[in-house]
Amino acid sequence: MAKTLRLILGDQLNIQHSWYQEVDDSVRYLMMEMRQETDYVTHHIQKIVGFFLSMRTFAEALKKAGHQMIYLNLDDPENQQNLKELLNILISKEGFERFEYQLPDEYRLDKILKDICEKLPIPSASFDTEHFLTTRDFLKDFFKGKKSYLMETFYREMRKKYNILMDGKEPLTGQWNYDHDNRASLKDKKLLQKALIRPKKVSEIVEILEKSGVKTIGKIDAENYPWPVSRAESLQILEYFCENLLMHFGAYQDALTTWDPYLFHSRLSFSMNTKMISPLEVVQTVEKYWYQHQNTISIAQVEGFIRQIIGWREYMRGIYWAKMPEFSGLNFFGHDNKLPDWFWTGNTKMNCLKQSIGQSLDLAYAHHIQRLMVTGNFALLAGIHPDEVDQWYLGIYIDAIEWVEITNTRGMSQFADGGIVGTKPYVSSANYIKKQGNYCSGCAYDSNKKAGQGACPFNSLYWHFYDRNRDKLEKNPRIGMAYKTWDKMGNKQELLDQAELYLDNLEKL
Repeated sequence: MAKTLRLILGDQLNIQHSWYQEVDDSVRYLMMEMRQETDYVTHHIQKIVGFFLSMRTFAEALKKAGHQMIYLNLDDPENQQNLKELLNILISKEGFERFEYQLPDEYRLDKILKDICEKLPIPSASFDTEHFLTTRDFLKDFFKGKKSYLMETFYREMRKKYNILMDGKEPLTGQWNYDHDNRASLKDKKLLQKALIRPKKVSEIVEILEKSGVKTIGKIDAENYPWPVSRAESLQILEYFCENLLMHFGAYQDALTTWDPYLFHSRLSFSMNTKMISPLEVVQTVEKYWYQHQNTISIAQVEGFIRQIIGWREYMRGIYWAKMPEFSGLNFFGHDNKLPDWFWTGNTKMNCLKQSIGQSLDLAYAHHIQRLMVTGNFALLAGIHPDEVDQWYLGIYIDAIEWVEITNTRGMSQFADGGIVGTKPYVSSANYIKKQGNYCSGCAYDSNKKAGQGACPFNSLYWHFYDRNRDKLEKNPRIGMAYKTWDKMGNKQELLDQAELYLDNLEKL
């Protein structure tokens, strides 16, 4: 009879974890689909389906390997929809003598599990997920005594520690960062390659969600679900990325275009965030492929990709554990506006937002510039409350788990943390969006017009944002030029009035 009950959360699908290397008849594993997790925020339907199908696939793999499993579907009569209640029932019914779990990546779940374990009638223990390149506390300790946590410093440390794109103690070619080569606008449609899709039928899960009354957002094709739900599928997508997309990734990672939703992005974030594949193996696979194809792929392409993973992804996780739970309540600018309803429908006359939001609702996906410099940029300029922004981003994207979502939105995107993550607010006028792609083409608003009928809202909102936050931003060394330009402008009041008009009518934009 099994003596130990081990819990596996929905984002802990690491088949390479040491737990599973040997079959132990004294251990039984528990996985469950819970309303506790579907309902704490309104999620995209593709996100919930992706988690549930990945969990089921993982459970089947464990069973096939000989491990003992308890798996409860959302509609299982024995599913209490509450982890605490279920654990107590199982311990009493099955006579388990020990409870074990892997450390959650969300502060919310970490607290829930600690509270549960304190009241369990049996001993408990937690284990590392064996996924990340650093421990929870690494970044906090690494920057001990520092006022700011500079990502580039952390990124270089990771490169050295794991010998990624290094020549001894120095970076290959003598250059650490190729960010300046990663900002091209896509001009040639012929360069595009279709994303690798392994369509699956998911009608059973969709029906369960509907019958259970789970509230969701977005669309889904139950006959052609596009996201990877196993380690094997994830590795196929990684291989496809290396062979077909990596050669252009770096140059066009910031491009905005209506031609294709995925461009040259890998679409691996969901696979990594559920731990079906690890960040180190992704990085090492890409690095190895580049070494073998240096004649056709420049280092700027591969460095830009690796920086996103061992730089931003790992860095954001460190910020999360260093600053939570206080981080979730930060609101540096005191913003309090409501998110316009069209963030949930895509029904706006601003083409850049219509494209980015519409794509997000259709695919549960948008790349980082769509998130940062289109939807996030607008939310910051419009003074939307960070809580509203967090809820939207956490719900709508398939890869959104709080540890990576909140640090990117409340931190980098909204600057609500006052500069912990970013050194300045990431805001722009229409000029940046126009430069990066074709979103401004055919828009109801004129990207070149700053005020008056049909003027692009980004232009006046941009200057209104700087004007109303002057006391908070003027001394920032990276922003000084903006205020010098603003002071020389002769049509300040016209711009401010235009912005006020838009702020009073956000729902109508």
